[in-house]
Amino acid sequence: MTTFLLILKKEFRQIFRDPAILRLIFLMPVMQLILLPFAADYEVKNIKVGIIDLDHSDYARQLISKLEHSSYFRLAAYSSDHHEGLEWLESEKADLFIEIPPRFEASLIRENKASLQLFVNAVNGTKGNLGSAYTMGIIQQFNQEIRKDWFEFPKFNPEPFITVIGTSLYNPYMDYQRFMVPGILAVLLTMTGGFLSALNIVKEKELGTIEQLNVTPISKIQFILGKLVPFWLLGFVILTLGLLVSYVVHGIQPGTNIGNIYIFAALYLLAIVGFGLLLSNFTSTQQQAMMVAFFFMLIFILLSGLYTTIESMPPWARKIAYLNPLTYLVDAMRMVLLKGATLRDLWPHIRVISAIGFVLNFLAIYTYRKRS
Repeated sequence: MTTFLLILKKEFRQIFRDPAILRLIFLMPVMQLILLPFAADYEVKNIKVGIIDLDHSDYARQLISKLEHSSYFRLAAYSSDHHEGLEWLESEKADLFIEIPPRFEASLIRENKASLQLFVNAVNGTKGNLGSAYTMGIIQQFNQEIRKDWFEFPKFNPEPFITVIGTSLYNPYMDYQRFMVPGILAVLLTMTGGFLSALNIVKEKELGTIEQLNVTPISKIQFILGKLVPFWLLGFVILTLGLLVSYVVHGIQPGTNIGNIYIFAALYLLAIVGFGLLLSNFTSTQQQAMMVAFFFMLIFILLSGLYTTIESMPPWARKIAYLNPLTYLVDAMRMVLLKGATLRDLWPHIRVISAIGFVLNFLAIYTYRKRS
C-alpha cells in the first residue's frame, strides 16, 4: 500500500509540474466546450435561393414573398432566364432556384393545378435535401392558403379536418445546442482521459525513467493503477468544469439526477484511461501514441451517435458502434441532462461499460512488460 501511495504522489507531482499538461487538462476542454456547440449545428439556415419568374403574376409574387421572408432562405438572385439560373448553381451564387413557368396563375385558377420546377445543388447532400424539404414545405403551405381562399364552406365543413397539436418533450424548443453539448462534453472527457494517460507512460519511455521503475519491486498491477488513478480523478475535474460551462454558457441545467452522471463517468473513465494505458504498451514515442490515439478517436467520435443516429448506420457500423465505449457515454449524458434519467434507466449502459472497462484494464495489465 505504501508503494502504491508513493507512485500516486510521484504521478501527481509529475502532472502538476508540467504547465503544458495543465493547459490540456483545464483550459482546452473549457474553451472547446464554449465554442464547439455554436459551430456544430446541423440546422441549415441562410440557404441561398434564386427565382426565375416567367409569370410575373400576383400568385407568383406571393410565393416569392413567402420564400423571401422565411428564416431558412436568403434571396440571392432574380431573373427571367432559365440558363442564368443554372449558372447560379454552377458558380454557387445560389444553392437552389425555383422556376415559375408562364401562365402559372392562370393554370392554377382554370385547371386547379400548376407546375413548378425546383433545381437544387446537391454537391452538399445534407444541405440539398434540407433545402428541398424546406422549399416543398413552403410551397405546400402556400397551396393550402390559396385553396382556403377559393372555397366558401357552408355551416358544416363537408371535408374532414384534423388538427394536430404537438408537444416537444425534454428539448421543448428543439434547440440543437442542447442536443450537442452533452455529446461534445463526452468527447472532451474521452480525449483528455485517453490521450493523456497514453502519453504519460510513453513520455517516461522516451526519458528513460520507465527503466528505473522497472527495476523496482513494484508489481504490474500497482504500476498500472498508479498511472490510472490520477487521470481517473482528473476526469472528474474536467467533467465538473464542463457541467459548469454547460450551465453558464449554454443554459443546460443538470437537474437533481446529476449524481448519476458522476457514477456513470466513474466507470467510463476507468475504461477509457485503461484504453490509453493499453495503447501506451504498444507505442514507443509520443508521436506514435498520438497517431494511434487519433486513429481510434476518429472512429470513436464518428461511430458514437454524436452526429448521426446509430440506427441509420449500416449493420456492420452498428456492430462497431455498440463496441464503442463513447457511444454509451454520449447516450448517458443526453439521457441524464435532457431527460433526467435514473440509474435504473442507465443500467443497460452501466453493464456494458463495466464489461468494457474490465477487459481494457485487464489487457493493459497483461500486456505491460516489466523488464528487470
